[in-house]
Amino acid sequence: MQNLAIVDLGSNSVRMAVNELHDDGTYREVNRVKVDSRLSEGMGPEKILQPKAMDRTINALKSFRPYYEQLPNLVVRGIATAAVRQARNRDEFLKRVALATDIDLEVLSGDQEAYYDYLGAVNRLKVKDCLLLDTGGASCELVHVKDGRDANLISVPFGAVNLSEQFRLDDRVRAVDLFSAQVFLRERLRDIWWLNDAKHLPLVLLGGANRTLARMNRQQQKILHVENIHGYRLTTEQVMKTFERLLRVPLAERKRISGLELDRADIIIGGMLPLVTLLQMLDSDRVVFSESGVREGIISEYLSQR
Repeated sequence: MQNLAIVDLGSNSVRMAVNELHDDGTYREVNRVKVDSRLSEGMGPEKILQPKAMDRTINALKSFRPYYEQLPNLVVRGIATAAVRQARNRDEFLKRVALATDIDLEVLSGDQEAYYDYLGAVNRLKVKDCLLLDTGGASCELVHVKDGRDANLISVPFGAVNLSEQFRLDDRVRAVDLFSAQVFLRERLRDIWWLNDAKHLPLVLLGGANRTLARMNRQQQKILHVENIHGYRLTTEQVMKTFERLLRVPLAERKRISGLELDRADIIIGGMLPLVTLLQMLDSDRVVFSESGVREGIISEYLSQR
């Protein structure tokens, strides 16, 4: 048996998952920890990681070490996604991480991130035809799955944090700002020619903003085990009603909505906008949530290479 610790440094949160890998090719997650460090906060159009955001993230990475450093037969894999990928000062940050934690982070390309999302989600959900959407803090990954295969994939450089900052969607949202954000998204999504092939298909959802959408609805429906969202489904009408509910209230009231984490209340509208826009563009009638994504995709690849 081998222990594989995956440290996943996202734009809004840092996650660590420890999995036991068994000789028969199966695996079992034994620990998972998350810290909301919001690495992409304040990057702006200059794409510069800010000192406070870097400090928060490095402290989070340090806090993970007691969970895995004493484990036998250990392999640690560290990955970083959109915020580090886009940052002009990423080399400086990667050196700081290596010195402070002994983790050499691998910066995934957008296509790699989308592909690992596909591997992780499709293996667990067994879907044949869908559009996969992973909404992160600073990017969205889109994969058109056709007959169980990744027909097309792309990563686009907007997500919950940078959309919220750019269009002032954090507190009470003005109509002009919401309209500007929607026009921005539609223009960029229209440039992805193969999205037309995904019309009327269900959307399979990953990423923090989408998980939050699932939790809010499960809480409202009084479903036990709110966190158990894998395979959970919503209609497009239910998604739109939730979005409208969030738009109607300022940040202070939003923070009191059951199922919505306090640290995510200011970016949830920006986080839901890519989904809402795609549902309208593709005339899709439902969404399905996946708990499996990049980390599970990496495990799947690792096991196949052993």
